[in-house]
Amino acid sequence: MRACVLLVPPIVASLLPLPVSPHRAYLWLEDTHSLESIASRIEVPQGYERIKTVVGTFQHWLRHLPLKKGRPPVYLFNGQKKGNQEAHVAVVEIEVGKRDLQQCADALIRLRAEYLYSVGEYDSIRFKFTSGHGAEFRKWIQGYRPVVNRNAVKWVRSAEEDSSYANFRRYLNTLFIYAGTYSLSRELQRVRNMEEMRIGDIFIQGGFPGHAAMVVDMAEDTATEEKLFLLAQSYMPAQDVYILNNPADSLISPWYNLGFGDSLYTPESTFSKNQLKRF
Repeated sequence: MRACVLLVPPIVASLLPLPVSPHRAYLWLEDTHSLESIASRIEVPQGYERIKTVVGTFQHWLRHLPLKKGRPPVYLFNGQKKGNQEAHVAVVEIEVGKRDLQQCADALIRLRAEYLYSVGEYDSIRFKFTSGHGAEFRKWIQGYRPVVNRNAVKWVRSAEEDSSYANFRRYLNTLFIYAGTYSLSRELQRVRNMEEMRIGDIFIQGGFPGHAAMVVDMAEDTATEEKLFLLAQSYMPAQDVYILNNPADSLISPWYNLGFGDSLYTPESTFSKNQLKRF
């Protein structure tokens, strides 16, 4: 079973996020004018307001991810419909590719990397393979490519220098082959206090296979300060990224209450509160 991984170090202080144009923030799309976003489509329950985010940050970028119109089916990489069509309320407008690569952790890696690429943070696009070897996009830009021999990885310069978006996507596809939830769970920082949850945090079970889902929006009760959150995921085999519903609480679904207790029940997995981690 293929495993996936991710390591993203803190953004260098001198490389602050730049303001993101709402029309060029999501570079895999030609145009987003006609598309709704998470923020415009999914309303908060009565009495709640979305927590504030700053334009140009990863949190703001996730909240405004574009969605496909309506509630279309979730498709696998091969064009077939996913067996379970009851887990989602919306589908993110981002392609899955033609190969079985962009699975659960890979999709979250891609979201993080796409944001960093969109704001020019090339040096912060640095992940690790399951073997523990580094996979830096800056090195990829310079023409280096990994030569993998069992658990050994050697980077050899074999291509021209190229920082284009097309080359960035080739980097991601290579990363998806050699990375997964096992290493991602080891590399991320554990969030020890659930009250400190942020948009962009990840519930993750590292393993072969494991699973992961990302917090893509949050809201707060204006009177009690009770917090809610939304989750997005992909799965195996590689499939569309979608917003999960909440099978445990239909009154606030698709939102989840931060005070869920020791176990978080989602349509296709159960996480513990100890499995919340952060880049």
